[in-house]
Amino acid sequence: MKKTNYKDLGNISYKEAWDYQENLFNGLLQAKRDEVISKNYLLFCEHPPVFTLGKSGAESNLLMSQEFLHQKGIEYYKSNRGGDITFHGPGQIVGYPILDLEQFELGVKQYIYALEEVIIKTLQDYTIDSERLEGSTGVWLDTKGPNPRKICAIGVKASRYITMHGFAFNINTDLNYYSYINPCGITDKTVTSLQNELGKSIDLDEVKTKLKNYFVEVFGMHYN
Repeated sequence: MKKTNYKDLGNISYKEAWDYQENLFNGLLQAKRDEVISKNYLLFCEHPPVFTLGKSGAESNLLMSQEFLHQKGIEYYKSNRGGDITFHGPGQIVGYPILDLEQFELGVKQYIYALEEVIIKTLQDYTIDSERLEGSTGVWLDTKGPNPRKICAIGVKASRYITMHGFAFNINTDLNYYSYINPCGITDKTVTSLQNELGKSIDLDEVKTKLKNYFVEVFGMHYN
């Protein structure tokens, strides 16, 4: 079992969480250089409203001006993760696994597949069938139906098989924010949430517990 420190950061600004991740990430990189086996980290949090643009993203997918964002109290950051533009906000569980993938015997593509698997298994507990969509990371509903929609976005950074950033899982998220962007650069599909699918508000702590348990099952983690 791979030792992993779990921490719920609560409601935290995107920049503060990013700095916190960077510190842990750099620690794991240094441990690898020193040939020391490091602990891994799994961080959960919520962010105040913020749009983040991945390093391969197009700024044109932000459909509103900086002035409009300021008026709405929405922050905007260019991130060093993969992927395009996405939204983080209240009612969404953001997960930041900072892992040494070599300890888990995973490549980066396998890692993203495993992250998706954790979300898919969690959704099964709510009797929601979800799946992957060819050519697009994240977890989707109804990919072969008339209304394919994304419920969880994934964007990661990896260096020497150390990871940071992660996933954004819409639970009770206000989906109106997504009208201000082309989510993940996609214009022909929509976004959904667990609340939207089930027609009721969901206990975030309950979902976090399920996610933690499925990280153990899928990754073979052991929490300290």
